[in-house]
Amino acid sequence: MLQEIDARLERAVTPELIADFRRDGAVCIRNIFTADEIALLREGIERNLAQPSPRAKVASRPDDPGWFFEDFCNWQDNDAYRRFIYESAAPAAAGALIGGESVRLYHDHLLVKEPNTRQRTPWHQDQPYYNIEGSQNVSMWIPVDPVTRESTLEFVAGSHLGPWLMPRTFMDNQAKWFPEGSLADLPDIEADRAAYPIVGWALEPGDMVCFNMLTLHASGGVSGNTRRRAFSVRFIGDDVRHAPRRWRTSPDFPGLDAQLPDGAVMEHPLFPVVWRMG
Repeated sequence: MLQEIDARLERAVTPELIADFRRDGAVCIRNIFTADEIALLREGIERNLAQPSPRAKVASRPDDPGWFFEDFCNWQDNDAYRRFIYESAAPAAAGALIGGESVRLYHDHLLVKEPNTRQRTPWHQDQPYYNIEGSQNVSMWIPVDPVTRESTLEFVAGSHLGPWLMPRTFMDNQAKWFPEGSLADLPDIEADRAAYPIVGWALEPGDMVCFNMLTLHASGGVSGNTRRRAFSVRFIGDDVRHAPRRWRTSPDFPGLDAQLPDGAVMEHPLFPVVWRMG
């Protein structure tokens, strides 16, 4: 199994792709997952939809003809998610992209947009919502349905090298995580898309996009009979440290600040090591 995964990585995660990831903060990796791995994810997603956690939320408005559903941090209770995280090519790919000696799981995140969902995912960075700091990180966005170019994640290439920008609530644009004015506001990217190096890819099951937690990204709604189920899994590397906030992060890890001091390595059962070099 490990030899087969190594062969996939050698084919798909080339030195050129790693260089692109570190330069642009976002890459597409084609056909990295097998049909069995995607089937396992579908099983986990449907189980998650049938039994949402207390952390689940609907991120679309009541008048939206579709439905945008999110849930977080379910790997401990969802055997299919857990097996995918530990047994698929994902953690080894994370190790290749971010470098270092080891990779820890940070968290899983389910995102489902049902047919005719109008709700966009607005431009944002993930890092400011989190309770961690460090450059060795990667978010993997893994669809189990075909994704059109219009509905896929888009990225501003190179934005992970820039400043943190104010995180806001998606529905009402409120600054809940940092005090208003303490971070620069996001520019209006949609008003002048040609001014930004925007990249994005149509995707098939087996493909994924990988991005740094500071890379600006967004996505559209879905139209027609399209269903867009995607599993996102976030991994962290050797330089990532705990950064407790005075406010509730997204996702929240209740009580963690009493167990891990500020600046500590993320050595905790919530963040297991899932890959080691060699």
